[in-house]
Amino acid sequence: MTTLPTSTTKKLGLVIDLDTCVGCHACVISCKGWNTENYGAPLSDTDAYGGDPSGTFLNRVHSFEVQPPVLKDQPAPEAQLIHFPKSCLHCEDAPCVTVCPTGASYKRVEDGIVLVNESDCIGCGLCAWACPYGAREMDAVEKVMKKCTLCVDRIYNENLPEEDREPACVRTCPAGARHFGDFADPDSNVSKLTAERGGMDLMPEQGTKPVNKYLPPRPKDTLSEGAGDIDILAPYLEPVAQEAKGFLGWLDKTLEKL
Repeated sequence: MTTLPTSTTKKLGLVIDLDTCVGCHACVISCKGWNTENYGAPLSDTDAYGGDPSGTFLNRVHSFEVQPPVLKDQPAPEAQLIHFPKSCLHCEDAPCVTVCPTGASYKRVEDGIVLVNESDCIGCGLCAWACPYGAREMDAVEKVMKKCTLCVDRIYNENLPEEDREPACVRTCPAGARHFGDFADPDSNVSKLTAERGGMDLMPEQGTKPVNKYLPPRPKDTLSEGAGDIDILAPYLEPVAQEAKGFLGWLDKTLEKL
């Protein structure tokens, strides 16, 4: 079985803002594209438009309808749609690493990234069973386990412009919901976001100590009591001008004569 390092020099990972994510799946597409068309190992897609499609994704977005709690003496709030991106969390105590019989799954000492050496992977699937987050997927074509690499081939790639040396999902997110950095540095952007917004571990009861953090949705604004119904289109219903002028005024008068 593979052993975990007692500590790592860095703790590279992601902060995902559940309040900002709009569920556009740009992160999913960019991840698939980068890991299929560029430096990463290809991710399979078989019979994509047929009756039995199969594909490997390192990042997926799930959507859930959530009912906020009812506060005392307050009307029941409206349900919220929460978009929940999920990929490998690069756990400090990663069970997927310790169950691997060949040493194919390992955690890097220099940055804490959990990777799979595909040449040593025998496709037994033990790591997928051990992962409580369902973050690993068996590639149906190559018969080896695939997972998020934090775009290790991007973040250290000096052939790329400096602004591109971050995971493809982070670089692509149009809403700015994904952030990348070093959690071992208390002054990093991800450490500050986690502290300021109450960043959460996913399923902390599992004891895996995930590096990636989630920022909870903020409370939504509600109408004050007695405000009544508000028509959001009201500003557009009133005429801008009572009397048409210029070309429109001339056209209006001309049409009246017909």
